[in-house]
Amino acid sequence: MSKTGGAEAFFERLPEGRFAPTPCTRGPWDEASQHAGPPAALLGRALQERPGARTDMRLARVTFEILRPVPIRPLEVTASVVRSGRSVEVVEAALAPVGGAPVMLARGLRIRIAGEPGPSVLPGPSLPPPGQTRETPFFDVPWEVGYHTAMETRFAEGEFRGRGPGACWMRVPLIAGEETRALDRVLIAADSGNGISNVLDFSRHVFINPDLTVHLHRHPVGEWVCVQASTSVDPAGIGLADSMLHDEKGPIGRGAQSLFIAAR
Repeated sequence: MSKTGGAEAFFERLPEGRFAPTPCTRGPWDEASQHAGPPAALLGRALQERPGARTDMRLARVTFEILRPVPIRPLEVTASVVRSGRSVEVVEAALAPVGGAPVMLARGLRIRIAGEPGPSVLPGPSLPPPGQTRETPFFDVPWEVGYHTAMETRFAEGEFRGRGPGACWMRVPLIAGEETRALDRVLIAADSGNGISNVLDFSRHVFINPDLTVHLHRHPVGEWVCVQASTSVDPAGIGLADSMLHDEKGPIGRGAQSLFIAAR
């Protein structure tokens, strides 16, 4: 199992732009399927770093559609431009098992960076930093290795094994032997909002998100990302996990996940 800087990575890079998932990508719902966070980070990289991508633009919003469970098999990512303008562009990417149909799509909005930075109008950190919190365990998962063992998690508010809103600092490498960018960390972590703020008994319910949208008003910095989340559930079996995203300097944006809820 690949490790980078002492932590387990989610992917090994293969030739021809392909990636082999490690067992650490395994999610909590199905032993044969990945947690959506790591593949979301692969798609986010593709939106930013496709051949010919402009370096004067930054990802401000990205929506992921999870078409079907992402298998723990070698994957390939493709990316293209939907609309290109002087100040704004729309880009999309698809992730598929090698030789198979797409299992996950991403559409992103990239906005041109201003020549001169403007003043910050948002407050600074409002949560205890990761250095003032303790590492906290994941909720019980039926298998020994997966996303729950790869992530380093430190709760500033709440806990995985409790119910209700929570705020959790998270960090982990993405690709073995490669630098993990701050945006990678945000996209890996943002898909955990429903787990951080779960309001249902994990052993009796599934609360799976078929999508994830992330808005970023500031480019993240540093190794740690905090997901401060709350979940709302309707009796019809539809929910929403709403998250404020932070780095150690303060708020950076928001994440939202639609939830499909059912009894096990």
